[in-house]
Amino acid sequence: MATMLDLNIAGRTYQVACREGEEDNLRAAARLVDGKSREALSGLGTLSEARQFLFASLLLADQLIDNKPEAAASIVAPPPAPPAPAAPDPALILRAEALADRLESLAMALENEGANA
Repeated sequence: MATMLDLNIAGRTYQVACREGEEDNLRAAARLVDGKSREALSGLGTLSEARQFLFASLLLADQLIDNKPEAAASIVAPPPAPPAPAAPDPALILRAEALADRLESLAMALENEGANA
């Protein structure tokens, strides 16, 4: 069941839903965002709400990169290429070709039958 929390970020209150048991994590995350939002405001002056959150997220991302480069690398770097598909079984290829040949001959027989009728 969802729980509603009031989170204060940069002087504004936001009501946010979370799952039961996640309240403390969400409050801690809100404190981090609040701190970075206030840091952005103090360094840049008056900002719109959107720009304030933009700069807060950039400051948090920078902190993540500085503290955990391996975690940030997985965010910044493109995902690894998927492995090359395995080569098809030659026996299956031969069976598929035989089926295709059989279907073609049946189609031709049906066309000829229709033309002669």
